[in-house]
Amino acid sequence: MICSTADGEPLWVKLRAGNAAANSIADRLEVLDAAVAVLPERDAAGHREGDDKELAERPLVVSIDAGGCSATLAAGLAKRNIGFAVSARSAPAVQAAIRRVVGEPGRWHNAPKRPRQRKRSRAQVADLTDLADLSGWPERTRLVVRREPRHPGAQRSLFDSDSFRCWGFHSDQQGDTAQLDRLMRSHADVADAVRRLKDSGPARMAFTAWNANSAWAAMRMVGLALVGWFQNACLDGALRRAAPKRLRRQLWRLPALACTSARRTLLRLPEQHPGTRALLAIAHPR
Repeated sequence: MICSTADGEPLWVKLRAGNAAANSIADRLEVLDAAVAVLPERDAAGHREGDDKELAERPLVVSIDAGGCSATLAAGLAKRNIGFAVSARSAPAVQAAIRRVVGEPGRWHNAPKRPRQRKRSRAQVADLTDLADLSGWPERTRLVVRREPRHPGAQRSLFDSDSFRCWGFHSDQQGDTAQLDRLMRSHADVADAVRRLKDSGPARMAFTAWNANSAWAAMRMVGLALVGWFQNACLDGALRRAAPKRLRRQLWRLPALACTSARRTLLRLPEQHPGTRALLAIAHPR
C-alpha cells in the first residue's frame, strides 16, 4: 500500500501479507498517518489525529481509488481535517442516479482538458449529489460523475451505459464540477507514481523473509524519490516525466569509453545515442 504526493514523490509504503484484506480501512488510515508524519511541520499541523483544526496552515486533500470508497474511511479523514476525493464503486444507487440524468443536457457541463491534452475533451461532468443517498458520509460530501462517449471497441466502465463510459467520485471539496473533476483527474499522476514504484522492483519481492522484503520495498521507495528529484532538477522535455524503464535505457545504461589524451582523462559518448544530448545538457547547462 503506497501513499505519494500529487507530484509523484512517494511518502510512505506499507508491506502487507498476501492474504491481507484489499479494502482495509485501518491499513489505509495507518499509511495516511505515517505519510502525514513525514511532511514538514507547517504542512502536517492540524491534520494529525487529535490535532486542533485551528493549527492547520495548509489544507490537505487526498485522492483514493475505489478500494477506499467507504463512509467510514471518509469519516476518519474528516477527523484528521483532511479533504478527500474518492472514486465511487459501482453501486445500484449510483447507477440509478446516472440513468436518471442521461437525458438532461442542462445538468452536464464540458470537462476542461488536461494541460498536456492536445484536443478538446469530449468528456462532461455533472453533480448528482441531490440524487444520491449520502447519509453516513461526512457533511458537504458530493457525488460527481464524469462521462465520455464510447468509441468502437471501448470497454464498458463500472457504471452500465450503452452510449457513455462513466466514472464517479465522492468529494467534500467546494467548487464547481469542473474544478472537482480536475482535482480527481490528478489521481492519474498518483497512479503513475505507483506504477513507477512497481517498475522499480516492489512488483516482485526479492526475498522470502518478511524483514528483508520490507527493507527491499523501503530501498525502492527511496530510490524512486531520488530519481524523481533528479528528473525535476536536471531534466526537461520527455525525460522529465519518463518512466524508470526509459531512464535505464537512455541514461543509466548509456555506453561510454574512458580514455586518456594529453594527460587528460576523457569520457567519449556515442554521438547517435538518444541519451547523450540529455547527459551533455546536465553537464553543461545553459
